[in-house]
Amino acid sequence: MIFVTGGAGFIGSNFVLNRLAHADEAIVVIDKLTYAGNRENLASVEHDPRLHFSHTDICDGAAIAALFVAHKPRAIVHFAAESHVDRSILGPGEFIRTNVNGTFELLEAARKYWSELPEAERATFRFLHVSTDEVYGSLGADDAPFSETTAYAPNSPYSASKAASDHLVRAYHHTYGLPTLTTNCSNNYGPYQFPEKLIPLMIQNALDGKPLPVYGDGLNVRDWLYVLDHCRAIERVLEAGTPGEVYNVGGKNEIRNIDVVTVLCGILDELRPRAGGRYSDLITYVKDRPGHDRRYAIDPTKIERELDWRPAETFETGIRRTVAWYLENRGWVDRVRDGSYREWIDRQYGERA
Repeated sequence: MIFVTGGAGFIGSNFVLNRLAHADEAIVVIDKLTYAGNRENLASVEHDPRLHFSHTDICDGAAIAALFVAHKPRAIVHFAAESHVDRSILGPGEFIRTNVNGTFELLEAARKYWSELPEAERATFRFLHVSTDEVYGSLGADDAPFSETTAYAPNSPYSASKAASDHLVRAYHHTYGLPTLTTNCSNNYGPYQFPEKLIPLMIQNALDGKPLPVYGDGLNVRDWLYVLDHCRAIERVLEAGTPGEVYNVGGKNEIRNIDVVTVLCGILDELRPRAGGRYSDLITYVKDRPGHDRRYAIDPTKIERELDWRPAETFETGIRRTVAWYLENRGWVDRVRDGSYREWIDRQYGERA
């Protein structure tokens, strides 16, 4: 039995689906079901007897402790987080609550549970904390990619809250001996991503004939990682990672935002031609967001060398799989884009036009 917090979200649900497909182990999904958590992501496995769902807030320490007592997990994979930088700028409080306080409550419950396990089970227990490359700050054009020893320099309320949670996880290992693992990943993309992030937002706006809003000059660089490659990396760390260690997970795909949007437009021109023009005609530059980091890049040498993990997808193959999934699942998109989501998009990008 393992716990997966945030297992109804984008990366978490992909991890759960992938894990159930090839590992015969029960999973308890713990999810508050905020705007980005969607049980429909797990619809294909909802009747699988190995899957248990708990509608629980990780900030509720008593409820989390009760889940440990009831299910006795051998490991925790902690995805649950508020994760959108733009939302953190407009409302940082929820990011502190979930990412910092929630991680603290989870660590406290795990520590108490772990400390009372028999010695053999204590030795094999793991707490895997999933974090982000944004904790390292921003890179210049010629700077070396982030490594596990790069100093933290978060530049948004989101990345600051994740940095704080990383430090808590580290402290619980060094102070209490809790066998923790931390992964810091680059930008994920793929199926089930909530359509406020760059790639699904551009796909849906293009199909709807709406402007494709690109921040600033569009030259901000991100390292793109296909979500299932990330899930496989997490499984390797869970299986073979050394407690107390950090593993950076990157796709080796540094691409400028404007080039990502241009590639998407080209694929859509091919697969779903637009009447009256090309999708790139919809590209619109909007006012940049505050504190927008210029470049992220991950050096995954450590996880490649120590755990023999490498991404299976190139950006070219992964982005085609992603576009195809969104074209085939427009009903899913329509159902998650409720009134509050449309209000958010209008507020965020309408003011920047």
